Amino acid sequence: MCLPGIKAGREKSCIVSKIFIDTNIFVYTLDGKNMDKREKAREILKRLVDMHHPVISTQVIKEFYVVATTKLKADRMVVKNIIHNFRNMEVVQNDLELIEQGIDISIISQVSFWDALIVAAAEKAKCEFIYSEDLGSGQTFRGVMVINPFADDF
Repeated sequence: MCLPGIKAGREKSCIVSKIFIDTNIFVYTLDGKNMDKREKAREILKRLVDMHHPVISTQVIKEFYVVATTKLKADRMVVKNIIHNFRNMEVVQNDLELIEQGIDISIISQVSFWDALIVAAAEKAKCEFIYSEDLGSGQTFRGVMVINPFADDF
């Protein structure tokens, strides 16, 4: 959302959303088996980086590396270079407090611990949304809404 700037002229002041990006979005950018999803994932990431404040966690980085290099058989140096570019995003550290919050979310919301840890990281970073294919699109956890960017209605 952009609002008119205070200064005269064409300047605008934009309010950007902090959006947490789940691992699956990154994995699909390298998936050669589903080219449609691959292109969609690349478009999603480009839009997030260009227009919003993207947020990830150390969990997402680790999961991405493991899935990309084992399941997708991507070259480890290529994946390392991709991960190097994650420096342009806010990275939430998974510390003991975050893990305890993840456990609480998992128990209360009846979601997997790993999904709950994503929610806890998004909440800690004060994200408005989580982009994920794994959690139920439209659900809200601790004030953070889940959106499936691959859904037909996105």
